[in-house]
Amino acid sequence: MNVVLSVSALAKRYGPRRSSAGRQALQDVSFQLGSGELVAVVGPNGAGKTTLLSIIAGVLSASAGSVVQADGELAGRKGAGVGWVPQQAALYSKLSVAENLELFARLEGVEDTDAAVVRMLEQTGLGARARDPVGRLSGGNRQRVNVGIGLIGDPPVLALDEPSAALDPSQRERLWEFLGARVASGITVLFSTHNVSEAQRHADRVLVLADGRLLFDGSPASLLVQGGEGASGDLERALVRFLWERAYPEGTL
Repeated sequence: MNVVLSVSALAKRYGPRRSSAGRQALQDVSFQLGSGELVAVVGPNGAGKTTLLSIIAGVLSASAGSVVQADGELAGRKGAGVGWVPQQAALYSKLSVAENLELFARLEGVEDTDAAVVRMLEQTGLGARARDPVGRLSGGNRQRVNVGIGLIGDPPVLALDEPSAALDPSQRERLWEFLGARVASGITVLFSTHNVSEAQRHADRVLVLADGRLLFDGSPASLLVQGGEGASGDLERALVRFLWERAYPEGTL
């Protein structure tokens, strides 16, 4: 595997370190991402999925551990190679698609902003909507702008938090076609989802989080087996069974 990002002993605690009132959101999470991988992060509410992605993208600081790029640079610093696509898009509804892309290209310090905007309009298929205010776009097209902003700096890794949560089935299909094309070009995509069928259909690997701990790192097929399902089984059922047996043996899921 051509490693593009290494996550080592990552931890995040909210509240005073020595106070019992604090909450441990992540505990000793370690894994690596390879070039051109599509990796899903799944788990119950409160598992630490958004916290993990936010730290990897550099929008949240870790309490311990590190996220290191292939070149040895710490992720999250200016110019670091992780694009970020939050669940709640930070778009300016009165600005056009092209103006939003240009604004974020400048914020990212992209040298040739005009070329970056043209490239992203082409990649997202939004060239015909370039002059349209973002507020007038459909949910699917707004999400494509959101993803385009994450990619505007041409990062080797793209992190997305619940990218398809607000989309209808046809919009989800178009989103996954777009992301699949980016993966085929060599970009690594890491995404969180509650829609486990998306992980089964699209992901090369699945990371299972529960109570801030990484319990599983492997292929969807391997998780099916560990969750007692056959090769053509249901990954959501397998995940629930896996969590009951590994994380919540006392029935506290």
